[in-house]
Amino acid sequence: MARVDTSDRNFYDRNYFNAHDRTGDIFVVSGFGVYPNLGVRDAFVSVRRGDAQRSVRYSDALDTRVIEPAVGGYRIEVIKPLQTVRVICDHPDLSADLVWEGSFPAVLEEHHLLMDGPRPSLDATRFAQVGSWSGTLSVDGTDIAVEPGVWTGSRDRSWGIRAVGEREPLGRMGDEPVGGFWWTYVPLRFDDFALMIIAQEGPDGHRSLNHATRIFADGRVEQLGWPRFEIAYRTGTRIPESVRIHLTTPAGEALVVDIELRGFVVLQIGSGYGSDPDWNHGQWRGRGWSASTRYNLADPALAPRIPFGNLEHVAHATCGGAEGWGMFEHMVAGRHDPSGFHDGNAMAP
Repeated sequence: MARVDTSDRNFYDRNYFNAHDRTGDIFVVSGFGVYPNLGVRDAFVSVRRGDAQRSVRYSDALDTRVIEPAVGGYRIEVIKPLQTVRVICDHPDLSADLVWEGSFPAVLEEHHLLMDGPRPSLDATRFAQVGSWSGTLSVDGTDIAVEPGVWTGSRDRSWGIRAVGEREPLGRMGDEPVGGFWWTYVPLRFDDFALMIIAQEGPDGHRSLNHATRIFADGRVEQLGWPRFEIAYRTGTRIPESVRIHLTTPAGEALVVDIELRGFVVLQIGSGYGSDPDWNHGQWRGRGWSASTRYNLADPALAPRIPFGNLEHVAHATCGGAEGWGMFEHMVAGRHDPSGFHDGNAMAP
């Protein structure tokens, strides 16, 4: 889009992907975004293996005459709309040639609105899909075969208003902050269906976003009510260890999802999300900019970024006797009374 119907500097349009081999030993996240009112396009790929997280980023000017989703050594090719997508990254430290195949139809999520005092800080529309991956991946000289029978994940496409680019002055909100933010996003792939579960709550537990659907191969989408979450956190942290989600079918029957959590990737380290101090989506870094960083997540200097940030976990799930795989994305920043975090520094007992 060369010009959009708002002059808000924070308008964005982004593709997002994740991939893993179910073990929890490796997790790949990637994204490509354009920011028409900032004149910027950018992309990233981050891969976590053990305590090492390699992140490659590209950024450049957004030429209004160019509509291909590409920047630097990164590009996306749509092979079959809403079904088959190829993601390519060409960098000496991290290269990938991966093909996504949707396992179930993409689903349109509930409209996402998050207020920061009197102003929307997020006002976005998104569709999402679960699927499988095939291709090749090379990280710091190690070649990894990506087999579709093993590698799975999810992807989404979103657009709207979201804080991007250089940090804006806080103004009034510096004196009157929101106080807390609780977020959970759970796309899961089973053999016969997919689950898409989303919830967003304020510091007192008031839920401002709720989405729970079961998607079937024939295109049917079944609503699953108001999810209730039981999350056990690791002592002294805000990192979840296990999850149970209670859902309700349209017939009023209980549907329970148990999730075992394996390795996670830290979105605010190297991938440009949230409080990442190294790079933020939409920032102007000049023409033809790129960067590659290898992070040691065991480094005490990085520890403060992890507890209150957005973590994406490899998820092994069971639901009504069915086994599934996917992602459990979770963030608790500031206060969240239902979780027992009664102030911004509280940790699990």
